[in-house]
Amino acid sequence: MLLSMTGYGRSTQKIGEQTVVVEIKSLNSKYLDLKLRLPQGFNEKEMKLRKILTVGIKRGKADINVDIQEDGVAKAMTFNKELFRAYYRELSELHQELAPDQAGDLMQAIMRIPSVTAPGENIVDDSAWTTIKASVQEALEKFNQFRKSEGDVTEADFRLRVKNIGELLTELVPHETPRLERLRGRFTQHLTELRQKKDFDENRLEQEILFYIEKLDLTEEKVRLEQHCEYFIQQLNDTKTDIKGKKLNFIAQEMGREINTIGSKANSADIQRIVVQMKDELEKIKEQTSNIL
Repeated sequence: MLLSMTGYGRSTQKIGEQTVVVEIKSLNSKYLDLKLRLPQGFNEKEMKLRKILTVGIKRGKADINVDIQEDGVAKAMTFNKELFRAYYRELSELHQELAPDQAGDLMQAIMRIPSVTAPGENIVDDSAWTTIKASVQEALEKFNQFRKSEGDVTEADFRLRVKNIGELLTELVPHETPRLERLRGRFTQHLTELRQKKDFDENRLEQEILFYIEKLDLTEEKVRLEQHCEYFIQQLNDTKTDIKGKKLNFIAQEMGREINTIGSKANSADIQRIVVQMKDELEKIKEQTSNIL
């Protein structure tokens, strides 16, 4: 099972005349990056919520918003009477001094000044805290269901891409014998030309040619690439963990090394064409491993 790092989950639960709304959104990231927003009065619970979210999210850049909304009832406001009186005295004196003939609504103006009024604090009792935790857990469940759904689509694509690379690997076989025959023909021609020169060490040259031919053999790279493909599928089949993104990315890098080596040894337009197709499939795998948990 794979989990995508891209996810979304939302939960709503009631607390009396209020509704708790929890939203979780995430994107891919190398590490866990939590951005948590809480309503007034719940900041002391931040560390406890972070522990719950860390276990549930594991990895990714996540935005979590916890909000408490009123159900059609005006929320109680706190009112700083002493501050209001102080503003009123000062502004009344300035009004009489500077613009006594102009009408003005000081009451409305003062009400708009920060700190004079503020939304009432939420009461953090056991019932409210229990409801918020339950809502966070529900949002996490929906969030991870979303991630699993995305991961299932990605896993199916991974399996298809690896299968395509395996099939392309078998397409190399018909081109290998003609390729080696062409190389041997070139070497034979060069050998004939060199034999006509003085001070020619035929044994040494033949040894160099045999070494060069063995070096151009693709067998080792093909075997290793096939093993990497099998290991990639084994990781997809592993049910012990759902954190596989980094390991799959490492395996994809090893696959890339073998494909590049085959390309560098190719000396064949047909083999190069197949190598390009394998690289295209592998690039699509690499793009998606960065978004897997």
